[in-house]
Formats: sequence, C-alpha cells, structure tokens
Amino acid sequence: MKREETTKNRHFLADKRWFMPITIAGFIAGTILISSFIKTADYSILCSLAKTRSIAVEEYSASPVQLQAIIHYATSSIVPQQNFKEISVTFDVLKKRSPCNFLVFGLGYDSLMWTSLNPNGNTIFLEEDPKWVQSVLKDAPILQAHAVKYRTELKEADDLLIHYRSEPSCYPSKAYLRGNEKCRLALTGFPDEFYDTEWDLIMIDAPRGYFPEAPGRMAAIFSAAVMARNRKGSGVTHVFLHDVNRRVEKVFAEEFLCRKYLVKSEGRLWHFEIPPASNTSSDDSAGFC
Repeated sequence: MKREETTKNRHFLADKRWFMPITIAGFIAGTILISSFIKTADYSILCSLAKTRSIAVEEYSASPVQLQAIIHYATSSIVPQQNFKEISVTFDVLKKRSPCNFLVFGLGYDSLMWTSLNPNGNTIFLEEDPKWVQSVLKDAPILQAHAVKYRTELKEADDLLIHYRSEPSCYPSKAYLRGNEKCRLALTGFPDEFYDTEWDLIMIDAPRGYFPEAPGRMAAIFSAAVMARNRKGSGVTHVFLHDVNRRVEKVFAEEFLCRKYLVKSEGRLWHFEIPPASNTSSDDSAGFC
C-alpha cells in the first residue's frame, strides 16, 4: 500500500473513532438548546418578546452535569454501549417525562449522558462491581451509584423459570421484592432507595450476562416487572432492555415484560410500556403476561 493511502486510511479511522463521542456531546448540547427554546416559546405567550428573553435567560441554565457530559464526550474516544438509534428511543421518552425517577441497571460509559438527559430528575445506577463504581465516581462524583450483589448466575436461568412457576411468592399478584427470600428472582438486599422510589423509567443494561457464572439479567427483568405492576402513580412504567439478541434476555422479557407491552424495537433494545396491575386483570395461573 502506498504511503499516501496508508496515511489517508489512518485519518479515516481516527475520524470514525471520534464520530460517536462528538455526536453524543452534540446530542446533549442540542437537548439543552431545545429546552431553552421551549421555555422561551412558553414565556412568549404571556409576555412581550423583550421581557420573554430576559426571563428565559434567568430561568434556564445548563446543569453542572450537563456541562460536564458535553466536555466528557467531546474530548473522549470512549463511546456509550448503545448506538445512537438505541439511545434515541430512551431520549424520546425522557423529553416527555423528565424530570423523573430513572433507574439504570449498570454503570458505564453512558452514565453521564443518562444523568444529563434527566436534568433535575433522580437518576440512580446499580452496579455489581464495587471497584468499578469507585473508578467511575472518582472521575464523575456527581453520579449517584450503588454497588449491589445479585443472588443468581446465568447458568441458572432455566431452573429459575421453573422455580418461579412453582413458588407462590413469585406469582404476579403476590410478588414483592424487599425481603422476599423465597422467590430467587426477587432482588433483595439492595439500597432502600431502590425499594422506596416509584420508578418512571427503568433501563436494564446490566448486570453481566455473557458467561455462565455471570449474574445474568433474569432477576433484574423480573424485578422491573414487579415494580411496574406495583406502580401506584398515574401512567405506565417505561422499561428498556438492552442485548435482546441474547437468548436469556429475550426469553425473560417475553415471560415477564410481555410482548403485548412492547412498543418499540431498535437494534438490540426493546422498549416496554407496562401498566400497573390495578389497570389490568390479574390471574396467577396466566403468569405476568
């Protein structure tokens, strides 16, 4: 290969590596600008144009985490786990629901982004690796993250489905999480905030589920379904599940999150809108779906 061609290819690869971080930074910056524009437009209905501009500037300013996220993604070649189209599915919901309670299973390269896209909201991350939590929080102490322990392993997935169908404390109308030691799929021993908060959005992009001894996402999927069904507030619970190309994620999603509640699919991401059980007919024999 000629020297000129080699140089050209290197430049192309470098440009490609930087495309996603810059896109994410622009994504967040665009969110801030759109929010500012919307607020300005709202004020213009009530006030003169001059007064509107003055109020809008005083009323709206980017939060520290939004500014930190823009700088982070604009200067880093490390990209989030999800691609742009997958991220956009959750972002479309956040635009309507934020500020809201947003629970994320997993702490990763996209955590600053998710927090910045829910300004003034409550975004919490649950991570299985305590060392990784310390590492991430060292660079981004503004994030709210908890190290948690899971009781399951991926290799137990099929046995857990059998267990759920025979254990009354796992049944749809009886299932609960805090202290439910009998149901092996119930997440127990988590921080109080996990149980005491009614979550509007739940993102399941962890724990690890790609080798037999990994925790797998079985309990996270089951517990998200339980929390959504037990919702007391108005509206549905939005549940986003990543890596649905894998067998366990797909099987457990269809068992607990339900195909009938699947509203959008993009790449490896499924988006469910799950209503509270009070809005549906409950029949233990029929399962969650």
